[in-house]
Amino acid sequence: MKLRHSSLVAALLLAGSVSATAQVSNDVVKIGVITDLSGLYSDLSGQGSIVAARMAIDDFGKSVLGKPIELLTSDSQNKADVASARAREWIDQQHVDVLMDLVPTNVALAVMEIAQQKNKLAIVVGSASSVITNEKCTATSAHWMYDTYSSSVGTGKALLKRGGSSWYFLTADYAFGKSLEKDVTDVVTAGGGKVLGSARHPLNSSDFSSFLLQAQASKAKVIGLANAGGDTANAVKQAGEFGIAGKGTVVAPLLMFISDVHAIGLKYAQDMYLTEGFYWDYNEATRAWAKRFFAVQKKMPTMAQAGMYSAVTHYLKSVQAAGTDETTAVMKKMRETPISDVIMPKGTLRADGRVVHDMLLLQVKKPGESKTPWDYYKVVDVIPAGEAFRPLAQSACPMLKR
Repeated sequence: MKLRHSSLVAALLLAGSVSATAQVSNDVVKIGVITDLSGLYSDLSGQGSIVAARMAIDDFGKSVLGKPIELLTSDSQNKADVASARAREWIDQQHVDVLMDLVPTNVALAVMEIAQQKNKLAIVVGSASSVITNEKCTATSAHWMYDTYSSSVGTGKALLKRGGSSWYFLTADYAFGKSLEKDVTDVVTAGGGKVLGSARHPLNSSDFSSFLLQAQASKAKVIGLANAGGDTANAVKQAGEFGIAGKGTVVAPLLMFISDVHAIGLKYAQDMYLTEGFYWDYNEATRAWAKRFFAVQKKMPTMAQAGMYSAVTHYLKSVQAAGTDETTAVMKKMRETPISDVIMPKGTLRADGRVVHDMLLLQVKKPGESKTPWDYYKVVDVIPAGEAFRPLAQSACPMLKR
């Protein structure tokens, strides 16, 4: 009897163990990264975001709940239709559990819609438009690291305090650029400043001369660049070549990455203010992590690339805690569990999908102040999470109960 009883207990325990591990669909956790591998956002996200995702998977032990973690990658080509087709294929045929990065904004919004329809997670890292967790929020999406609101609060307020009372915008003519212009406009007008006008430029522009001359003619004290990536780099370089900043006008990139500063050079980027969620040289922990990243990528990480490490890490922790890769259960754990890692020591995923955490107000060093390669920033201030991101009370997210 004792033998039979022991055998029965063992069988029940084994069955329970199998039941628990069987909660991982298809016996593998699949992460799909859709990013810009070939266009103007490839330096700020792209291959570097894939490297960061792999680092997170490696640091997690390459498995979760006893099942392997697989990483799939694809180039969005910055086209919503290309990214949407890949997302559908991955979900329907490859059984991908979560779609990540999703740069730029048109790609993010298209993939978020598909993920919601198919009850899969979409974690936006490389895109910035605040509509992602505002008007266009979904129950299955999250927005990591930064957005147009957080960028506008830091940089906009800093320049207002320093006399930037009148603004003219050069704005990328698509959802992200318009969102960034609106968010900064709100900060400027709320602070008593004025917006004198704006000019919309096509995505991936090579010649900003006519737009810069329009901005200069407005006599605005600040020319706000509501663009990103290669567009920001080109606009800053050409403004420097025209000597616009030397004539008393401040050229202000409203979403700039360390990759942009590296491409522009300190000669033209010096003294500019910007807001970021991560700087590799902030403390010992960030320096150690960035050194590992640099060993693979041969560049220091942008905040978007660092954000990928944080997002993948938190997702895997939440799968582990939930005991399953099922979307609803994982999202519940992602919201319940504080975000804590080397990139984001203290963060929270809110009900609207916005990840909130402290942001850094930075100023680009002068050439003589930079002592080593990639030593580009001075930390001017730490913006508390409660100030850096749009308050829930102001959110237009339709999921929130009023």
